[in-house]
Amino acid sequence: MTRYVYRFGGGVDDGGKGDKNLLGGKGANLDGMAAIGLPVPPGFTLTTELCTAYYADGEKYPDSLNAEFAAGIAHIEGVTGKIFGDPADPLLVSVRSGARVSMPGMMDTVLNLGLNDQTVAGLATVSGDARFAWDSYRRFIQMYSDVVLELDHGSFEEALEIAKEDKGYSLDTELTAEDWQALVKEYKSLVEKQWGKPFPQDVHDQLWGAVGAVFGSWESDRAKVYRRLNSIPGEWGTAVNVQAMVFGNMGDTSATGVAFTRDPATGENAYYGEYLINAQGEDVVAGIRTPQYLTKTARERAGAKPLSMEEAMPETYGELANVFSILETHYRDMQDIEFTVQQNKLWMLQTRSGKRTAKAALKIAVDMATEGLITEEEAVARVDPAALDQLLHPTLDPKAPRDVLTKGLPASPGAASGQIVFDADSAERLNELGEAVILVRIETSPEDIHGMHAAKGILTARGGMTSHAAVVARGMGRPCVSGAGSLSIDNVAKTLRIGDRVLKEGDILTIDGATGEVMAGSVPTVQPELAGDFGVLMVWADKVRRLKVRANAETPLDCRTARDFGAEGVGLCRTEHMFFDAARITAVRQMILADSEAGRREALAKLLPEQRSDFAEIFAVMAGLPVTIRLLDPPLHEFLPHGDGEFAEVAEAAGVSIDLLKRRASELHEFNPMLGHRGCRLGVTYPEIYEMQARAIFEAAILVAEQSGAAPIPEVMIPLVATKRELELMKAIVDKEAQAVFAEKGRTIEYLVGTMIELPRAALKAGEIAEVGEFFSFGTNDLTQTTIGISRDDAGRFLTQYVDKGIFARDPFVSIDVEGVGELIQIAAERGRKSRPGIKLGICGEHGGDPASIAFCEATGLDYVSASPYRVPIARLAAAQAALAHRK
Repeated sequence: MTRYVYRFGGGVDDGGKGDKNLLGGKGANLDGMAAIGLPVPPGFTLTTELCTAYYADGEKYPDSLNAEFAAGIAHIEGVTGKIFGDPADPLLVSVRSGARVSMPGMMDTVLNLGLNDQTVAGLATVSGDARFAWDSYRRFIQMYSDVVLELDHGSFEEALEIAKEDKGYSLDTELTAEDWQALVKEYKSLVEKQWGKPFPQDVHDQLWGAVGAVFGSWESDRAKVYRRLNSIPGEWGTAVNVQAMVFGNMGDTSATGVAFTRDPATGENAYYGEYLINAQGEDVVAGIRTPQYLTKTARERAGAKPLSMEEAMPETYGELANVFSILETHYRDMQDIEFTVQQNKLWMLQTRSGKRTAKAALKIAVDMATEGLITEEEAVARVDPAALDQLLHPTLDPKAPRDVLTKGLPASPGAASGQIVFDADSAERLNELGEAVILVRIETSPEDIHGMHAAKGILTARGGMTSHAAVVARGMGRPCVSGAGSLSIDNVAKTLRIGDRVLKEGDILTIDGATGEVMAGSVPTVQPELAGDFGVLMVWADKVRRLKVRANAETPLDCRTARDFGAEGVGLCRTEHMFFDAARITAVRQMILADSEAGRREALAKLLPEQRSDFAEIFAVMAGLPVTIRLLDPPLHEFLPHGDGEFAEVAEAAGVSIDLLKRRASELHEFNPMLGHRGCRLGVTYPEIYEMQARAIFEAAILVAEQSGAAPIPEVMIPLVATKRELELMKAIVDKEAQAVFAEKGRTIEYLVGTMIELPRAALKAGEIAEVGEFFSFGTNDLTQTTIGISRDDAGRFLTQYVDKGIFARDPFVSIDVEGVGELIQIAAERGRKSRPGIKLGICGEHGGDPASIAFCEATGLDYVSASPYRVPIARLAAAQAALAHRK
């Protein structure tokens, strides 16, 4: 029979062994603290397995639970000497949630449970403090009505405020026993009015109601959102902890507080926290009263007058400081602690690894390793790679005021302020004049690339976390807020409306890509600091990782940024981004709209020196390192003119009529360009395009090799290959141009020709394709689209529901769909290696910067991942953690 109840405290050992998966984080740590002799009120934990069984059986409890539950209550009664529901000397309990991982503010809690019209009188008598008893009863009714009965919380707050106003009080602590008794009567009246029934008096009914509410909170909307944002599986469930109450509201010798063993904001090795005398826990966290500082140093630093706990309760504070030391040594991590002092007696209510900023996480990990508390490898494993985003981009000054207009999706981290512009050309023009701009679009397209690059930040009304704007912005290291649905953009009037607020082009706007906030005016930013602890941890990470880390980059600035962040080459250089440059787009359009090979070659001749210059600049930065260059990939329609002015410009350059060009553009129109005439299909149809690009690559590589003495290693990538024959034809073009350039220059260099695996057929036929291709780079963005049949640009409207309903564990465009897309990658890797042992394997999609996807790449044995420049440190740390996990 499955066991669902585990007791703690009072010297019992039910064998839970601090198992967080079974007991939840809170239950495991309560059990752990009791086991090492710390003062923990006795209690019992209802396991996460019970939560799972409860929902699996239509929200019903197993028949075996009643007996276990009764034994749990009897355990608390035995340790405390009090009886649950005893009118003379009642046992009161708290009911708290406790998932495997901390979910602050997401789950429900009920305190002082077991009070009713009879037990409150007994509590008043046995405690000798009627005020305390009636205060506890009103707290219980208020909390139970909110959490369990789901009544209007505000009506109870309003009744309390009216009671204080009538008496002329400003603080809750001024109310007398009689005042609280009157308020209890008022609260019970509110319950009967709103609920239709009297407040429950049976203490066992109260307890089961609270347990059900905690389990119910696991499926609340706020908990679902938190789980989705933090990749917590819904099937994990939550545990419930039932524990004897201890009281911090029993006068001036009692208190409650929250503390951290180190500063969670800076990582400083100093106690950090707050406490309140004569209060209960919710008073501290809910801001009902202003808490006081824990330490004298913190109080003096803040210039505060009320005494710190260190000064007001020196003996108890000394005990608490000793507990801090014990807990940090035992758990070997910074702890977040809740405690209560009942009439000078210290009780520990919770400990857990504390939430911390990225800066603090780095400092704490490095400091603890230096102190010998943990190893260097453990320090590497402690820091969340995704949290490094906070350090790699400018952030808003937390002390600066903000005029928040709306909130969208935090699509690309960092913060920026600038003038509003509504088109890419204006962004580029103003940037050239030295002006900072925020590009505001309904949604972005590939034609906006130059403006996105010129802008300090990007804001869109549509699109999700994997939209064009989000993906490109992350690659460029630009802050981006996408999907801000409350924006109303008028591109003709050049205005932006948010509710009643209207901003026009030129007005200053600030965006925070980490939170999704959009603010009026300029908000100061703080620049990242990447030395010190950051540098130390990266050195430790590089010692243990196996995967190489490259960058997706196509400009010298992006390449330099990536190399500064530790990139070991370029894993994806998208040549189409170069074609959108304003100085060459006319020649690109002339080439596309030409109706003959001769016309195309004439336009391509104009592009050759530009491409050669592009590649030479990149090779110079990446000298001696591999650079994977993807030949032209997108459908040609993305480059076509849209207005009469653009058609006239191309017509003049090509020496043909506008009508001819428009007719040619109409011929190129595609119904589904994602699956149309793009990738290697362009090379098959117009081989002269790939000839020009290959020549530019090899001429640039030899030029840089001669100038720097360190030859780059070009890896020419053929996109969208589905068959071996396609790759044979394209490789022949590349090899022919390479040999021609080598003969002309009298020098050869090392190079590879491979393909991007982004179609299911290519993955399945990888064995054949590897007979020709010398490397595979998995284009996981398109491989995901073509495998699951969902466009990443349109999926934002419904993918959230797919994650909430458990169809996908995570957004498959953010983290690799291991069971589908992942299996195709594994098949391709296995078959590719069988045909060509030692074939180089990597990924270059957005997943290359995702820690979970990197762990999959490590397990699959890929050689490298490629991420956007600003995610290179994240990938380095994630690769190290994946290597450590793979050893186990």
